[in-house]
Amino acid sequence: MKSSNSRPSRLGRNPFVHKLKFTMTEKIKIGLMSVTVFPVRLLLVSSLMLLAWPFAFTAALGRSDFVIEPQPWWRRFIDLCLRVIMRAMWFCGGFHWIKVKGERAAASEVPILTVAPHSSYFDAIPVTMTMCSIVTKLESKSIPVWGTLISYIRPVFVFRSDQDSRRKTVEEINRRAQSGGEWPQIMIFPEGTCTNRSGLILFKAGAFIPGVPVQPVVLRYPNKLDTVTWTWQGPAAFKILWLTLCQPHNPMEIEYLPIYTPSKEEKENPALFANNVRKLMAKALELPLTDLSFDDREISLARGPLRIHDLNSLLEFHQLVCRLGLRAGRTDNVLEEQARRARKLRGDRRSLEDFAQFLNLPVSDTLTQVHSLFDQCGDGQIDIRHYVIALSTVHRPSKSMETLKLAFKMYESEENGYILEEELAAILEIMLGVKEVELSGLFLALDRPDSAKITYDELHHYIEQHPYFVQDCLDFENHPRKFGPPKSCNGQKHNKED
Repeated sequence: MKSSNSRPSRLGRNPFVHKLKFTMTEKIKIGLMSVTVFPVRLLLVSSLMLLAWPFAFTAALGRSDFVIEPQPWWRRFIDLCLRVIMRAMWFCGGFHWIKVKGERAAASEVPILTVAPHSSYFDAIPVTMTMCSIVTKLESKSIPVWGTLISYIRPVFVFRSDQDSRRKTVEEINRRAQSGGEWPQIMIFPEGTCTNRSGLILFKAGAFIPGVPVQPVVLRYPNKLDTVTWTWQGPAAFKILWLTLCQPHNPMEIEYLPIYTPSKEEKENPALFANNVRKLMAKALELPLTDLSFDDREISLARGPLRIHDLNSLLEFHQLVCRLGLRAGRTDNVLEEQARRARKLRGDRRSLEDFAQFLNLPVSDTLTQVHSLFDQCGDGQIDIRHYVIALSTVHRPSKSMETLKLAFKMYESEENGYILEEELAAILEIMLGVKEVELSGLFLALDRPDSAKITYDELHHYIEQHPYFVQDCLDFENHPRKFGPPKSCNGQKHNKED
């Protein structure tokens, strides 16, 4: 599998990982704050949240979820009370002053605010300051106390159990955006997940599909010790709360950037619209762009003895198969069926048209790009087994042994279950994302007469005994690389000394 030149490689630091390191002074300070300030702050924050609940509950009584009614004086009074209570709650949590730059546009002028980077549940601060609507999962409604506060701001709920959830969510955002300011502004975090603020990941298109002007909003937490970041790999939610409440002060900045009005081309292409807004926000934040998305998080966080070593081509492949609609509904049973069909081809190389027929898809530009990733000879022919291995790798990145077993089923001899050394090399090169692996160390360690063959059970046992198998036994090049083994036109691997 080879990497195309269709997009730059700008992965850098993994945005889904957050590690905290404390100096001895910081540890002592946190220890002292934990037994003095923390209990008081936690009590005050909890009390103020409980105080806000009856206000939000009362204001939501008898209110339609689909129609905006005129606001009576008592609801406006409750809204003001809630803003005061919530600001007091954040103050008690250490957010004593919040710097606001720029000016927020009116809902009639800009129905959607796009906010980034999204890195913490403390990003709720600008929501409570503005009482904008948000897009959130339906399960949030059932959270005690907080769920009532969320319902008060009239969010767009996402029904994840509904297969048409994405379409319905976009339709509801569009309906509100086209209301001429009757509905509250919608504050959307287009990254779709929390990151560590090391860069802006790819934006989801939902906020940009309506094609209306948006106002970008950037968030900054200029604290020396980053205790607010809560992402996929790092401190848990309560630890973040504890550490943040143990800080003397937690600075925060909210900056409203100028309104961004889409061009005709951007209105017709929401992905272009989203990317241009992302570039603008990254410039304001002085952060790099990171070509990862919410859907790529599992790939970038994969662990294990056969974890991915070079993400570039597998991430590119994953984004392409997502565009083809092959990610949704992908199951282990479907992979097994594709592996069974690929095995029957016995390594026969297939054209683009054959590949389209194998996947039951029409020939398209995206499918052509996927096909070209596996075209090692440049003759328009691929080994479909390579595609199945790559698909299994990105579908279940943390279950590399299952992918390895699936690959053996496609390659192994029916008589004895062996695969050849060069076949194992091709499998590992795709799974690890490297250009070339050297297996001589592995086969020497096995100390078997028939050193050019291996079974899955033998390899599995060896990996269990040597958890650092890849680092210790596989010698691959460490410079930027293309996926997959260099192939000659007859499908045989080149001799390294040629």
